[in-house]
Amino acid sequence: MTDKLIAVTGATGGIGGRVAARLAQRGVRQRLVVRDRDRAPSLDGAEVLVSSGYSDADAMRAALDGVHTLLFVSAGETEDRVGVHRSALEAAVAAGVAHIVYLSVVGAGDPKATFTLVRDHHATEEALRGLPVAHTMVRDSLYLDFLAKMVGADGVIRGPAGKGKLGGVARDDVADALVAILTGDGHEGAIYELTGPESISFQEAAEIMSAASGKAIGFYNEPLQEAFESRMDPDVEDWMIDAWVTTYLAVARGEFDLVTDDVQQLTGHAPAGLAEVLGRYPDSLNHVTAT
Repeated sequence: MTDKLIAVTGATGGIGGRVAARLAQRGVRQRLVVRDRDRAPSLDGAEVLVSSGYSDADAMRAALDGVHTLLFVSAGETEDRVGVHRSALEAAVAAGVAHIVYLSVVGAGDPKATFTLVRDHHATEEALRGLPVAHTMVRDSLYLDFLAKMVGADGVIRGPAGKGKLGGVARDDVADALVAILTGDGHEGAIYELTGPESISFQEAAEIMSAASGKAIGFYNEPLQEAFESRMDPDVEDWMIDAWVTTYLAVARGEFDLVTDDVQQLTGHAPAGLAEVLGRYPDSLNHVTAT
């Protein structure tokens, strides 16, 4: 077990929170860097420092002072997310962080990736490589936990994904893998691609969700123009609509059709599939009214 101080960003979120809880269970020294102290989890052995955000360089430097290893969970989606990331990474280096573990996404090696938000991760990875600090890129696939949220109340997943497949991964497995990297040795310079045990289409995902929930869940291969038009909203910026639609389009083009054994190699256990994830979170389809 490492005795070096680990900082966890995103500790109030789905990945950072899981990682922080697992580190606490192991008795690892950690610092949770959050924007809202009241939302930070209360964990044995974890100190909490508040930063107003990744773009606040002074606050980030202060929050990371004395930290050896940083788990850098990407910021929430914004039009200037890459600039926000660069500011935080530069602050980490200025604070003396020795190793940055960046949570990226499958496909981030391609600057022209179809899914627009993947391009943000590519640019962030490139920025990190240009800094004088050891780093590890952890690229996860689309979250299996999130697939249920893609189902509308009418029991239909809509998007231009065609018959494309994705090797989705459970957030629990991502957290387990990150903990192994944060507490282990020899991960500097590595790129890990975290996926589930199989690659499935949205139609197959719908069938698995139907069987798990007893509700009629289907997939509609939405034509591209319809996909954009159906998501138009005066309160939503165009770049976000682009991101929503290109998620499906990237699947259609095979950009998430990847299965690796990295979860197994890092954690010592096989990754969960969609049926197992649904079994862990049986309420995830409660919003679906179709029967």
